[in-house]
Amino acid sequence: MGAEDLPIILYHYGHSPYARRVVWYLNLRKIPYTQCLQPMILPRPDVAQLGVAYRRIPLLAIGRDVYLDTRLILQKLEALYPASAARPSLSAAAANAEGRALHSGLLSAWTNDAGGLFWNAVSLLPADLPGLNDPKFLADRAEMMGLPRDAPSPLAPSARAARRPEALCEVAEAMYLLESTLLAGGGGDGGKDWLLGTARPTLVDIEAVFVFVWLAALPQDTMGPAAFPRLHAWVARFVETVEAAEKENGAPKTAGGDEAAKTVFGAAFAEGEGRVDDSNPIVVAEGLKKGDWVKVWPADTGSGHKESGKLVSMTLKEIVVEVQGNEGSVRVHAPRHGFKVKKDVDTSSNL
Repeated sequence: MGAEDLPIILYHYGHSPYARRVVWYLNLRKIPYTQCLQPMILPRPDVAQLGVAYRRIPLLAIGRDVYLDTRLILQKLEALYPASAARPSLSAAAANAEGRALHSGLLSAWTNDAGGLFWNAVSLLPADLPGLNDPKFLADRAEMMGLPRDAPSPLAPSARAARRPEALCEVAEAMYLLESTLLAGGGGDGGKDWLLGTARPTLVDIEAVFVFVWLAALPQDTMGPAAFPRLHAWVARFVETVEAAEKENGAPKTAGGDEAAKTVFGAAFAEGEGRVDDSNPIVVAEGLKKGDWVKVWPADTGSGHKESGKLVSMTLKEIVVEVQGNEGSVRVHAPRHGFKVKKDVDTSSNL
């Protein structure tokens, strides 16, 4: 049985800009999935049932493999679901592979990493957005950022207002970069339809566009269509394309936490075990070997929530640990970039 025969369950909530990247991908490629909707703040008992400590959204389960971080999720979907007539590719032509890798890697870091485009965009969200005025939401995100309980929230309206002028400059610079480079040169004043000059959106478009779709209420005087016509046309074109795909595919099935967990634990693994690369500098420094008990956690936000389990594989790109859930074990996949791993003491008698 291959990954294509296994159930896909997306744990997310509707307002998550990161989860929307995965939803767009699945719909554009016509890959069916089930969603397990989660609250915006902790606790998330549906995720805890799997034995997963990770607190960020989304997570994607393919069979008994659980993938963290949208960058890894999208890479895995590309690898495990090869293009076919039923599932059109979101990769550019092979002749453009070098440019695709360059753009995708750089744009991914530029938009996602701490201090990058996404974090500047946070300061430009409307002051009256309900969640950002909810003390429970602010306390939850402060915990995710590792701040003391009584520390002022960097997401509070006053804090975001103080950062707004600089954030406007940073986002405007990003818009200018796209407007004058990747979106230019389409053979007409309107520029290219998609960043790599393809006939339909690719992963590169998803990497770059999600922040601008999220920031639908940018100041129209200095950052609107008059100032950045190509960028706004690209965003509108992308939204129209994904909305058409969502309409064509229909709404996904929604499962509760118990049903989702039963599906995951009852499935096969999507991937083989892999190996621990003994030439990896971290493997060498930590003295790690396959089967060691380790902890894995994100290095930036949510670092207080660590996966504890048996090391299954580790390469320069990925860490995989097997963790114990309520009804069995799952393998949790985390990207190497932005995550840390340390040897730990085995406190389990089940794995």
